[in-house]
Amino acid sequence: MVDSKETVVAVRDLQKSYKGQEVLKNINLSVKKGSIFALLGSNGAGKTTTIRILSTLLKADKGSAFINGFNVSKEPEEVRGVISLTGQYAAVDEGLSGRENLRMIGKLRHLPEANKKADELLERVDLLDAADKRVATYSGGMRRRLDLAMSLLGNPPVIFLDEPTTGLDPQSRLSLWQMIKELSAAGTTVFLTTQYLEEADHLADHIAILNKGEIVAEGTSRDLKKLLPHGHIELGFHQVGEVRAAFKLLDEFHPTIHPEGQKIILSTDGSIKQMTDMLNRLDQAEISVTQLTQKQPTLEDVFLTIIGEKEGA
Repeated sequence: MVDSKETVVAVRDLQKSYKGQEVLKNINLSVKKGSIFALLGSNGAGKTTTIRILSTLLKADKGSAFINGFNVSKEPEEVRGVISLTGQYAAVDEGLSGRENLRMIGKLRHLPEANKKADELLERVDLLDAADKRVATYSGGMRRRLDLAMSLLGNPPVIFLDEPTTGLDPQSRLSLWQMIKELSAAGTTVFLTTQYLEEADHLADHIAILNKGEIVAEGTSRDLKKLLPHGHIELGFHQVGEVRAAFKLLDEFHPTIHPEGQKIILSTDGSIKQMTDMLNRLDQAEISVTQLTQKQPTLEDVFLTIIGEKEGA
């Protein structure tokens, strides 16, 4: 066991291959106690493999990982005692009620007062009214909340959430986000993987972007957005003909057509001089601008730019 007061998850030079194909390439991560850490990446980037290694379900080829001071490869039993894992699909028994699912898991873990804790968790995840209904009748959001409640039995200090909101409707997603925030506020360390950029932006204290098994960028959401210092502006026009004319006139600013059709999007350095120059050109060409909106870089802009650069796009 190693000293780990602030850093709860520490990963050094983690590597994993399948049939000669590198899945993880020298992954290095550090997660602070009580924080929400998001591992962001497209499908196949290596997110689930990372989670499976850290939760002792898979062995790494090289490198080391420590959870709450315990070595994942050398002390797997100790690691399992301080973590909980919620996978991409709710692992609940549909034939049992929500209350029965929780009580069963509590007893399997030999928790004292398992029945009482089950009821407390049902209330915490807002499922008390549906506690005695069969899980087969639950909505996707209700199943996800029950799955999370099952993970919380025993108050594990570290929780791994592998794409926790996949397939959920917007309302259920927001509800789960709130629960995750409350867990962090109470001191639980949350390590989640997601392919939803908005989710990482909204929840995470720290974000790492994984692409083809490599960490290509990491930091806070604000830090990552600073990687693209310049945003863009959107100009709206009355007619399609004006859009085409403006597109041609402002070619040096790398214009693209907005999905709505009546707008163009232009790269900008954010200076008043540059925007004034654009508007003067349009005015001299008698092209009327009906709308001007300045946009700052989003996490999606950062993600697509970084991944595009790595792909050579």
